[in-house]
Amino acid sequence: MGKEWLDILIFTRIFRTKSGLALVIIFIFIQARKTMENSAESIDHAHLLIGRIKEEISKGLVGQDRLVNSLLTGLLTGGHVLIEGVPGLAKTSAVKALAATVQAGFRRIQFTPDLLPADLTGTEIYRPETADFITRKGPLFNNIILADEINRAPSKVQSALLEAMEEKQVTIGGKTYELPSPFLVLATQNPIEQEGTYPLPEAQVDRFMLKILVDYPDKAQELEILKRNTSMNTENPGPVVTCDQLAEMGKLADGIYVDDKLREYIVDLVSATRNPEEYGIKDIAGFIDFGASPRAGIFLVKAARVNALFAGRSHVTPEDIKIVGPDVLRHRLILSFEAEAEDIPCDDIVQAVFDSVEVP
Repeated sequence: MGKEWLDILIFTRIFRTKSGLALVIIFIFIQARKTMENSAESIDHAHLLIGRIKEEISKGLVGQDRLVNSLLTGLLTGGHVLIEGVPGLAKTSAVKALAATVQAGFRRIQFTPDLLPADLTGTEIYRPETADFITRKGPLFNNIILADEINRAPSKVQSALLEAMEEKQVTIGGKTYELPSPFLVLATQNPIEQEGTYPLPEAQVDRFMLKILVDYPDKAQELEILKRNTSMNTENPGPVVTCDQLAEMGKLADGIYVDDKLREYIVDLVSATRNPEEYGIKDIAGFIDFGASPRAGIFLVKAARVNALFAGRSHVTPEDIKIVGPDVLRHRLILSFEAEAEDIPCDDIVQAVFDSVEVP
């Protein structure tokens, strides 16, 4: 007889008496307490490990805390990240620093107008000596992919990423190949350059979990950047975490508690981008052609859980949702011609939604 059945038999006999009922309740309470203590210990351990990752990244990157948090969020959830900023703001350096801290496969792909889909996914090559074809896998078969200047490649190349980003698989010559786990696309793009660029289609943009806007560093940070890049003594980030540890932290983040009222709050936020009049936000109704998809709500929950993990908490708060909200929503709203004519930023509309939807 197994241990579980033996425990059930013992509890069934004890439960027949009042004193036995009390013992059962005490036992359940002790087990629940042990579970909570183990969970708290795991969160503390993950919190320390995340701190070590950030410390290593800081060796190759000055400031950009929000960018680092967003990259780590994508790493722990398996969500892809789109990084937008003018040249010279360390977008590529940030991704390289993150990849250096993980013992995983990393590949940088420079997107150019002459790039072909097979340059990403791979292709079949004919072998004359055996008169058959062999599959040569492309650079997508790595854990962390840096798609540098993704908007410089034509749409047929960008579309080659769609299956890989959503389904974590690639089809070559009619055969489907699973991509390694974790698989993460970190893409960069330059918003000010128009010549020789191809805007990403909405279907692909929606597959990015987060869109991060990188701004200029402040004066103190720029001085530190200057010192580091003109000094002979430089430190490079080193590996501190394995893929298995990332998977464990990802499972831990998935177990962070989200109250039902917060889930309703997230649904209200996403719904308010589609029907702002129902939430008393008539001022922005004419500025939105299409609101966020249900995918936005899923990513809000995932990102909020990781943000709670960053803070060492086992539960999500409304503040977690507000912190990650703009990064999840800003690229999912399609603004109207009126909004573009009046030069209204998408972030202002997202902020209006957060200001108007009631917090539980």
